This record gives sequence, C-alpha cells and structure tokens, in this order.
Amino acid sequence: MSTQAAFAAALFDPQRPCPEGVFSANGADPASRFAVYRNNVQSSLINALADSYPVVVQLVGDEFFRAMAGLYVQSCPPQSPLINDYGKDFAEFIDSFEPAASVPYLADVARLEHLRVQAYHAADAQPLSHEQIAAALSAPHVLNELTVGFHPSLNLLTSAYAVVDIWAVHQRDATLAGINPDHGQNALVLRNALEVEVFAIDHGVSTFIQNLRLGQPLSQALETAPAFDLSQTLALLISHNVITHLRHKVSP
Repeated sequence: MSTQAAFAAALFDPQRPCPEGVFSANGADPASRFAVYRNNVQSSLINALADSYPVVVQLVGDEFFRAMAGLYVQSCPPQSPLINDYGKDFAEFIDSFEPAASVPYLADVARLEHLRVQAYHAADAQPLSHEQIAAALSAPHVLNELTVGFHPSLNLLTSAYAVVDIWAVHQRDATLAGINPDHGQNALVLRNALEVEVFAIDHGVSTFIQNLRLGQPLSQALETAPAFDLSQTLALLISHNVITHLRHKVSP
C-alpha cells in the first residue's frame, strides 16, 4: 500500500495506527496530532451530511444522526473533491442500517433531500417562454412527433411512503399528526430560478414526465401513462419554467 493510500485508510478507520512517516513540526506526539486531524475530517464530513439531510436529522435526532453518519463516513470516504457530491448513496446506507429500521421511510426522505441538493447544483438552462410553448402546442397534428426537454434540475421519486408530506411538515412548525406515513407518494423536484421546489404528483403524472424524459413523443407519453389531468400537468411544468425545448422527433 502506498504512503498516500495508507494515510487515507488510517484517516477513515480509527482502529488503524498513525501512518508511518507522519511527524509534527513542533515536537508533539504524531499519533495524537493525527488523531485530532482524523477527528476533524470526520466531523466535517458528518456536518456536511447534516447540512444536506436536515429532515433526516430532525426525524432521528442529532445524536442518532451523528452516530449513523459517523459509521457512513468510515465506510464511504469521499470519492470527489466536490463536497456537494458527498453522501449520494447515504439513502442506501440507511436502508441497510438496522437501528434505523423503526423509521421505515427514513431512506426515502434522504433520497428526496438528495434530489433537492442535486437540483440546487444543477446546471442552468433557459426555459422556453410561455408564448413559445403555446405556439408549439397549438397544432395537434404535430404532437405525435413533438419531444419535450426539461431543465437539468428536474427529477422524480416514487416512494411507498408519504415522503413529500413528511418533508413538508418539517419546513414549518408542524408535526406528523394527521399524516399517514404509509400512503405512497410520487415526488417532483425542480429548481425554478434559484428556488428548489418539491411537489406531490399523481402516479400518472410521474409516469408521463418520465416517458418524456426517455424521449417519447408527447402523444405516446400520454397514451402509455395512467389517467391524469394533462392540462393541469402542463400548467405546472410551464408555470415553473422547466420546459427547455420542444422538438420534432426525426423519423429513422
């Protein structure tokens, strides 16, 4: 193992000794100094996770979260220099973390929060104007070939739990009273200008949007989705500025 690899391994495993070759310029014990450094690195990563997953923190409490996040940090060190990339598989870790089993919706809440982080950092894209969209949709005969492009921030989540309602009550001084956590929801996440927004949408709406993201023409995406209100869905997408292009699909 290289010196760099040994240093990184010891940095995330408190059972490993101080790596060879580490010394302190002021004569202090290298092992003690390295232990302080390791603790600072791990604490910083736990703090970053807490910033990305604030509702998860609220659901389980700070002490439980930091203990869980500490184990995640030790088993999943950063793979990217971008701190906002860290924790992208935290929900999968929660799924396998037995002490969190009493909060079965916790992992999906984490998935929703991660989509919000992704949306916030997504690339900018210029939405079509309402007039451009209206003009493109005004000729029904072209809908068989019309494909829709969305803002890079747009994403979907399907959950067996009421993730949107659970997330929403933690944005204000409210409780889970009156919410059935086992009521599954589909979530739409997007960034409108600088504001990341979350919506609960019908299964048919989610399927329709996903079909469009896969490149299906508008009419085909509509036909293969369960029943939903098309005009209301288009109004939502248009008013929140996430339609970035409308193109005619080229036949092979």
